[in-house]
Amino acid sequence: MITGDDLQQRWWNLEAKLVERFGKKPDMEAVLFLIGMQETGFIKQKITKEQKQDLMHVAICTILSPSGYYEFEGKDADGWPHFKQLKEHKAMLLHEQENFLKDHILFYFEQQGF
Repeated sequence: MITGDDLQQRWWNLEAKLVERFGKKPDMEAVLFLIGMQETGFIKQKITKEQKQDLMHVAICTILSPSGYYEFEGKDADGWPHFKQLKEHKAMLLHEQENFLKDHILFYFEQQGF
């Protein structure tokens, strides 16, 4: 089991790498947005609020798939990935939810070799 301190240190290490790469410290939403862009290849100068939400949804589904929450179903005609929810998210306190997402984000980046 990962301790909170270990998780926080690993998160800080990821943030440092992202700062090195992009020049500024990302928050959780920015990291999810980056994952969504990575997974879809969707890159445009102007992105609508709805597209940003869609990218973050793709990121959430992608990072939670290894834990059995979602299953990739395929891509639509526009190339957007679609997922099927396999199990419900359990109720968590805000800090628990944040740590849950951080742990899955870190696993995603480890799997990507980053």
